[in-house]
Amino acid sequence: MLAAGLVAAASVLLVRDQMVRQRRNLFDSLSLKRMAALEHMARQNPSVDHITLLKDYISWEPRKILRNRARAIVERMEEEAAGLNGSVQEVRP
Repeated sequence: MLAAGLVAAASVLLVRDQMVRQRRNLFDSLSLKRMAALEHMARQNPSVDHITLLKDYISWEPRKILRNRARAIVERMEEEAAGLNGSVQEVRP
């Protein structure tokens, strides 16, 4: 039972680290890392934090194709959030 608890705790820490790393890569100097981070964000559930982060990213991103992808992700998240009757969850890293 203790071993299962340790494995679960390690898994949670690993997932949290990956989420923080992907958010950081969203503003990386390499466009390939930014694209990978966008695809990671595209798989996330809508949240106030994710939508705000992506809007900041859109205003920062120099490449039009990546800005457009981020806009599409934000639109999808906003539509899903509206479908939840406005109850968007807040995600903390």
